[in-house]
Amino acid sequence: MAVSLEDERGASLAEVALEPEPGGYFSSLVDRATAGMLYRFRLGDGAERFPDPASRFQPFGPHGPSQIVDASAFSWNDASWTGVSIERQVLYEMHVGTFTEEGTWLSAIEQLPALADLGITTIEMMPVAEFAGRHGWGYDGVDLFAPSHLYGVPDDMRRFVDTAHRHGIAVILDVVYNHLGPDGNFLRQFAPAYFSSRYGTEWGEAINYDDDAAPVREFMSANAAYWIAEFHLDGLRLDATQQMFDASATHVLADIARRARAAAPERSIILVAENEPQDVRLLRPHEEGGFGFDALWNDDFHHAAFVAVTGHREAYYKDYFGTPQEWLSLAKWGFLYQGQWYSWQKGRRGTPTRGLAPCRFITFLENHDQIANTPTGRGERTHQSASPGIYRALTALWLLSPGTPMFFQGQEFASSSPFLYFADHGGPLGAAVRAGRAQFMSQFHSTASRALVDELPDPADEATFRRCKLRHAERQANTAAVALHRDLLRLRREDPVFRDARPGWMDGAILSDRAFVMRWFASDPRGPWTEELAAGDRLVVVNLGTDLYLRSAPEPLLAPPAGTTWEILWSSDDPAYGGAGTAPLETEEGWRIPGQATVVLSARRV
Repeated sequence: MAVSLEDERGASLAEVALEPEPGGYFSSLVDRATAGMLYRFRLGDGAERFPDPASRFQPFGPHGPSQIVDASAFSWNDASWTGVSIERQVLYEMHVGTFTEEGTWLSAIEQLPALADLGITTIEMMPVAEFAGRHGWGYDGVDLFAPSHLYGVPDDMRRFVDTAHRHGIAVILDVVYNHLGPDGNFLRQFAPAYFSSRYGTEWGEAINYDDDAAPVREFMSANAAYWIAEFHLDGLRLDATQQMFDASATHVLADIARRARAAAPERSIILVAENEPQDVRLLRPHEEGGFGFDALWNDDFHHAAFVAVTGHREAYYKDYFGTPQEWLSLAKWGFLYQGQWYSWQKGRRGTPTRGLAPCRFITFLENHDQIANTPTGRGERTHQSASPGIYRALTALWLLSPGTPMFFQGQEFASSSPFLYFADHGGPLGAAVRAGRAQFMSQFHSTASRALVDELPDPADEATFRRCKLRHAERQANTAAVALHRDLLRLRREDPVFRDARPGWMDGAILSDRAFVMRWFASDPRGPWTEELAAGDRLVVVNLGTDLYLRSAPEPLLAPPAGTTWEILWSSDDPAYGGAGTAPLETEEGWRIPGQATVVLSARRV
């Protein structure tokens, strides 16, 4: 094996032989190598040369030469930054290519003050590893150590993280360790053992983690540590961990978690996983046989919300109803499915969450997958599918619930930009991608029964990508939406009851098929009771249906603490958010609970 040094035009300058080492590695000291220099590897006696699978930058894309990067040249200004923990976080999922019109790290920096003002504490960046084409979601990455050249140079990404820290915002990165993209992946040329024939994924060959796979495990765990150490990232979100197959005594996910944390000895980081089966083993500590992650995405929350908003129960939404009981169970238990029969998959789904804090479940009304996969295929935002009242009420229910909330970019100002599936592949691969997209969307009967499947936006079309770019001028135009989210986040952050909500300190009751209450106790309801402590309780009244009148209310949670009466602390129907205003809920004639509204009540002494 040899490494070829090249000039900026790709012409060879020199070739240096690499010497074999144990374990299948090759190495050599290249004393003339400098930052910015281009290089490729020549394998065996063949004439073809390949980029470095561990390249730090691919300035001409995954098929071009690799570039040497000096990570120590960047001057960081975040020495006082100590990292973050999962408690009290508010996440914001971002795709850097569509977050601004320019689609670069430097242009994204300009929007950080607005996110900080809103109350965002952590950005969850969609994957940025180098991928083929002019645009893509990032889940087809092939050079896992190289930030995509489409968004700027590596130091631009460092500058984004450094500036985010200055604004008090952490940054975690979505990484994909379950498969690699179909175009520009040259790992097989270096060693076929990177991939496994024992398993298959929905997106291509599975990564080999359990068949004489020590170098493969090292490659992925080193990648996790690399992002934390060299880019000062505050954690990772691992995509589709259920398809990281490993029968080893120690699962590779546990290895990755340990290496990532060891890369930040002076900082605390957050490790989040997507896991469709909802296996809480990922959240258990290593000493209990777990993998040591901090949080899991909670699809149950989203699916219940989608059904509540649209009324549609098809495909993977068929096992949800959007009912008051589901919302109360979500608040108490995190996941709805913890081992029950799940008809969509014709099997049991989920694991028990007992003993896990609510903040360890990431809740959302939108994310990249769920917007792009709306049954119409048009990438509608949630606020475009719901009535204004229901959307405001549901937003309040989401942001005042105990899980860790995650926004999707633009949600905070009711963005009109869709988020569609886009991937720039041409030829037979592009045709296969389009066919696969149509097949996936056909699971929705409302889509399959129309010609809409044939009219799905072409993922490779530049126009599909450009339609998804945010228009930040809407932030100034849609001030009511911004105020709704900002005020709710302030209430969540500053109100002593919502801020310090603890497991077991909430109870709820169903009032109708669309209305319910959740009472948040200011002190442990199982402990000693005093009028003074009880006066701090909060009552959240949610009605996703029509106005509800209760002449009698035989429900103890509706009773105000002794010596007090309920008064409105906050309402989703406030005129500041586009509502009509809210009259007192409890009168001498009973309770009048407004439809399509969430109202927060606090106790006032009389």
